[in-house]
Amino acid sequence: MASIKNLKKDINYVLGDVIEYAIDVSVLKNEQKKGDEIIDEAINTFDGLIAQINTKNVENKKAHFKSLNQELETKAKALVEKINGL
Repeated sequence: MASIKNLKKDINYVLGDVIEYAIDVSVLKNEQKKGDEIIDEAINTFDGLIAQINTKNVENKKAHFKSLNQELETKAKALVEKINGL
């Protein structure tokens, strides 16, 4: 893990791309309501991950941030699968 700053950037970029993709697919398939639900889920995921990064009382920071990076990857893949299912 290079830094907390880079992890925050990764979260922002990945979930931002997921939101853009959700918008594009939902407009193309005329499924705006379902697209909005997925976007809301991505925003909630973003908020949750940032809150976990900002947690102060963590014993093993390296393991904590590594698990957050894995959680980001898992949740982003799940969101993309939902978008592809529209």
